[in-house]
Amino acid sequence: MYRSLLCLTMLLLLIQPAAAEERRQPNILFILVDDLGKEWISSYGAEGVWTPAIDQLATTGMKFNNAWCMPQCTPTRVTLLTGQYPFRHGWTNHWDVPRWGAGAHFDPSLNTTFANVLRDAGYKTCAVGKWQIDDFRVEPKAMEEAGFDDWCMWTGYETDNAPSANRFWDPYLNIKGKGSKTFQGEFGPDIFCNYLADFIQKHKDEPMLLYYPMVLTHSPLTTTPDNKQDFENDNDLDQSERKRKMFAGMVRYTNKLVGRLLIALDAAGVRENTIIVFTTDNGTGGQSNKRNGRMVRGGKTKMTEQNGTAMPFIVNCLGTVPAGVETDALIDFTDILPTFAELAGAKLPADRVVDGKSFAPLILGETQTGPREWILSMGGGPAALRDGRVQPALDYDDRVIRDKDYKLWINAKGKPVKLYKISGDAWEEKNLIDSDNPEDQAALKRLTAIADQFPDKDAAPRYEKNPPQKWDQKPGIPGGGKKKAKR
Repeated sequence: MYRSLLCLTMLLLLIQPAAAEERRQPNILFILVDDLGKEWISSYGAEGVWTPAIDQLATTGMKFNNAWCMPQCTPTRVTLLTGQYPFRHGWTNHWDVPRWGAGAHFDPSLNTTFANVLRDAGYKTCAVGKWQIDDFRVEPKAMEEAGFDDWCMWTGYETDNAPSANRFWDPYLNIKGKGSKTFQGEFGPDIFCNYLADFIQKHKDEPMLLYYPMVLTHSPLTTTPDNKQDFENDNDLDQSERKRKMFAGMVRYTNKLVGRLLIALDAAGVRENTIIVFTTDNGTGGQSNKRNGRMVRGGKTKMTEQNGTAMPFIVNCLGTVPAGVETDALIDFTDILPTFAELAGAKLPADRVVDGKSFAPLILGETQTGPREWILSMGGGPAALRDGRVQPALDYDDRVIRDKDYKLWINAKGKPVKLYKISGDAWEEKNLIDSDNPEDQAALKRLTAIADQFPDKDAAPRYEKNPPQKWDQKPGIPGGGKKKAKR
């Protein structure tokens, strides 16, 4: 009897650590840089700039070549939160909520977020940086309702509140339990990074979701603590040189903040249980740089492959994500929510469509192929305000679809207008839409059939309207801009 009990006890002791290890949920650190294409990341071939901390993530992790964002801020951010394409979640265009208001906002009661999905699975959640899809004056609990236990966010420019324009020096920030205020003499990106590092230290013994949508490298161009004095003393540069030097400094500081977070994870002893995702929300705005010997103009708002849709995308977790792997697997930003859910052992909402597919098996080294045969990008320009609600500017927004070899452009009338064999024409220089080559014709038919599965009319954003405010945008185009041009 004694021997039986002893054997049983020893067996349980052997099983328990393995079971505990199996149950262990990885931390997830999701870094989203604002307005930065591959042409500014040295591990992607950028010249004249060095990003060593980001490059280290690539060399010790997995680097994606074909990760698609949406062309502009709001479509990308709502897509990655919800796992839905803009034609489904309705934010096909940009709408700067604190600036334009009109009752519009991101409504978590009607939309899924990856933060709510992971918080329901037991994660402690924190967001720092840029949100801009809610107005904290009107919705003081917006971040909490979106799934975040803690936050430190730039408010976005709040109309009628001039200090709120500042996201870099003297930033105007909203912090949980403290409301919104100016941090005089401080640099916003430092505050965000320090806040996240403190959260990591406080919750290192719990599974964490860390969402870091940076304010760098978006305009306006700014100095950083590393070069502020240089610009104060240097009046000899012409305007173009000054802009380029300032933007390069913003890129270097972005890299520095990534390095500081890696140090914070190491200091907390959680680096090897933290899956780090580094990417950007769309192409660079207003700057050019040389990449792999070719000058590349920033592609924010564009759907061209090399500067507008295919963003830097790196996944790293020492000992978990295979090191030194470069993959051509197709992924797009709808895939982020289901991937995070699978990594966390979380359940996707049963009552809402998720367009994305999890690529967790790929980054865990369980397969060498991704889950997708095609990816999609669409959306940009300002939305319209009609009948008191934000609506897509166009009934059917132009879009691009690609598979492993080919990319199809579809215009706002739903007509295929350009076809490129991306596997041999990465810069999209030869339009094959009228080609009589059987392979090209088959690709056109294949990608058109995919597009035919989408609704004929894009959805409008889903939200319960906020109360009217004196700063609300009146019907018309926000900022006096022109209607989005058809590409």
